[in-house]
Amino acid sequence: MDLADKTALVTGANSGLGKAVARALAARGARVLMVARDRERGEAARAELEAATGNSGLELLLADLKSQAQVRALAAEVKERAPALDFLVNNAGTAFPKRCLTEDGIECTLAVNHLAPFILTNLLFDQLKAAAPSRIVNVGTRINESMELGDLNWEGRSFRMMRAYVESKLGMLHVTREFAKRIKGSGVTINCVFPGVFKSNLGGTDGAQGLFWKSVSLLLGWALAQPEQAAERVMYLLESPEVAEISGEYFGDCQVIAMPAQVRDPAANARVWEISERLANLDEV
Repeated sequence: MDLADKTALVTGANSGLGKAVARALAARGARVLMVARDRERGEAARAELEAATGNSGLELLLADLKSQAQVRALAAEVKERAPALDFLVNNAGTAFPKRCLTEDGIECTLAVNHLAPFILTNLLFDQLKAAAPSRIVNVGTRINESMELGDLNWEGRSFRMMRAYVESKLGMLHVTREFAKRIKGSGVTINCVFPGVFKSNLGGTDGAQGLFWKSVSLLLGWALAQPEQAAERVMYLLESPEVAEISGEYFGDCQVIAMPAQVRDPAANARVWEISERLANLDEV
């Protein structure tokens, strides 16, 4: 599919799945805004993808997604560079071996994996609507658990790395459902994708790489695929005409998969949205 007239924003685009998605988009001719935390790693990835695809429309944007101020600054920069945004891929994810708090007082896993995409999607919605029909893809995980809605910030319970990771990704799934309901009829779709389990640098720069993947192997036992294979599941949601009118769903291998029970509860989705708005200080934007 030729995407030469399209603009995409991909978070976590300097490695793993984000880099593979950025490469696939660039190979199809899209202009790709690549979000990374580190300038050196981000520029190396951008240059590599430009050389590999011959696409000069790859641009690096810097933001530490733990910081709500930096997420807001990122949104402002995107608005300047791309008044109309065709695709938003909320891919960036991480894990931390111990509980840590951001400058905003938010547990770091929740801040990066859930609140950052929540804020970014809200702030860039006008740009997405301007490009309609446009698509948002949230990268999730497939574990049938539930969030502890009374303690999303891990203030009253002992921190567990894998549990914090899972709950943060479930938060993204909750707001995917709620967002779809709120933007119905806008020409913008939003879906969540489980890209499969693949070897990545998740948590690698936050001290959790070895422990995270050891936990994945012990708990899940899935064979690890390559990021390029996982990227095709994301690209399906970005470019397939078959899903052009579908919104608020959870996709696996290019097909809708079952939601966790808690996410099928509209009241729970609304509650996660409300808590997220408060934690993200969206009323101050």
